[in-house]
Amino acid sequence: MGVDMFDELPDFLTQGEQARLFPVLSTTSKEGRTTSIVLACMAKVDEFGANLLSSLGQRIGVRSRIETFTEVVCANSCNGQTDRPDGLVVVRTGTREWRALVEAKVGSNTLDGAQIERYRQLAKENDIDCVITISNQFATTPSTHPVPEVMKSRSKIPVFHWSWMHVLTEADLLLSRDSVSDADQKVLLNELRRFLSHESAGVKGFDRMPREWGDLNKLVSSGGMIPAKSVEAQVVIHAWHQETRDLSLILSRMTETYVTERLSRKHRSDGAVRSKDELASLRDKGQLMAELDVPDAAAPIQVVADMARRSIDVGMTLRAPEDKISTKARVNWLLRQVKLDRLDDVYLRLHWPGKSEPTQHLIQDLKDNPDLASVGKDQLAPHSFFVFQSKQLGARFAQQVNFIVDLEELVPAFYRDIGANLSAWQKRAPKIKDDRATAEDVTTEAMSEDAQNYDG
Repeated sequence: MGVDMFDELPDFLTQGEQARLFPVLSTTSKEGRTTSIVLACMAKVDEFGANLLSSLGQRIGVRSRIETFTEVVCANSCNGQTDRPDGLVVVRTGTREWRALVEAKVGSNTLDGAQIERYRQLAKENDIDCVITISNQFATTPSTHPVPEVMKSRSKIPVFHWSWMHVLTEADLLLSRDSVSDADQKVLLNELRRFLSHESAGVKGFDRMPREWGDLNKLVSSGGMIPAKSVEAQVVIHAWHQETRDLSLILSRMTETYVTERLSRKHRSDGAVRSKDELASLRDKGQLMAELDVPDAAAPIQVVADMARRSIDVGMTLRAPEDKISTKARVNWLLRQVKLDRLDDVYLRLHWPGKSEPTQHLIQDLKDNPDLASVGKDQLAPHSFFVFQSKQLGARFAQQVNFIVDLEELVPAFYRDIGANLSAWQKRAPKIKDDRATAEDVTTEAMSEDAQNYDG
């Protein structure tokens, strides 16, 4: 059965093969080859395996051992079902074991909800903790699955999901941040990165919106109303979630840090509620929205795809500096941080106290004349700024591929040219007062004397 003497075949398997770095498989078996190589690297590269599994809530300590297998056949075969999972991951920590079946698809192959349900049943009958799926489909988090039927299932066996780009990004970040301590393991992980980034591996990003994207754009541009239970809108929102996840991975690789999507607790825990709320926003505003968190950035990156205007807005909201009184001083504080030379489509939206409406100006106009910001807002000062780039895409907006191409160009470009240079305002640290310069100045005796001399 091809199992190393160090990795005994688990007793709930009747057949299996240790995951190999150099699998002996048919040249047409892309899925088997890619899965075997990745699972082998999970077991052989400590930080890689630990990071991937930590995204599933599994803490891998120094006493933990990761074992991975392919071509597995379970002892209990689920009422005669002949399905064979692509792999198995076993984490041993002392006497404790955590087990996961693995199902993978490469290229344009997509996961099958019915097959995953059968694997859930197989896991249940063989005391396996969960199922992990890997494909070119994207999920916002590993626990929010890209296949709707999986999320709707009543099965108690969890199903987690990694996109291949997530796996590749994890390898890339570990290497770019020099986070692999063992030199041989570092070489091995670099070879995995090289393999996964080659077109023959079948790994790709999200590259096109669904056919329904064009249909929905035609409806909105002609003044139509999106129905409350629009199937087309639900498909588009599902695709948008995949694209925004891919965007976060793209930015992760570009910044060499972990960029994530910012979601409310409610939306993070319940994908159905998130989709329902976003459908309501799409119907009311004709907009798809997302927020991306870059560690240590001044604010999240806000992305708005506006179907009525056929435009993409990318920006960040900053609190205005409270230590500056006038509007002009607050605006100049922000303008000094925008260093981009070409400012023909970069705007500043000012938010004012009370019921006063927001105002908006081209950044270039404000640089030429900062007093413009105060027009019509006497005695007021803005409390926050939204600095953003707005790009009108015209016909390209409704095109399945070009919309993604433009979006994946605009978002990183905004962060590179503007967002990374912005700093959030912070209150200055309090200073020790001149009349309370020593500890003796604030003793009970000193404060009693101050109280007696207090004149209001």
